[in-house]
Amino acid sequence: MRARDKAAVSALRGTLAALDNAEAVPVEAVPRAGALEASPVGAGATEAARRELGERDVVGIVRAEASERLEAAAQLTAPAYAARAERLRAEAAVLLRFLDGVEDTADDVAADA
Repeated sequence: MRARDKAAVSALRGTLAALDNAEAVPVEAVPRAGALEASPVGAGATEAARRELGERDVVGIVRAEASERLEAAAQLTAPAYAARAERLRAEAAVLLRFLDGVEDTADDVAADA
């Protein structure tokens, strides 16, 4: 467990950030107070509820993250970027492994229904 897989850590951190961004409420949806006197008061009064993502949303985001990494790796054709391209492919492979596990579980649930 001490040995770190840098490609997996990088892929998972980036994907978690993408999921956090997807849960954020659009700026237009947050009410704005006009005057200071009209501002909400108290702990958490200015917090906006985050969106809840469904399983399909999460799978779509993970698939998009893997696709972005594969596309970026395909564009890095110069020999100087071979190591970076290989790392991007490794990150995409990590994400695709998670998708395989999720899709297998979804198939099992669908078969049981």
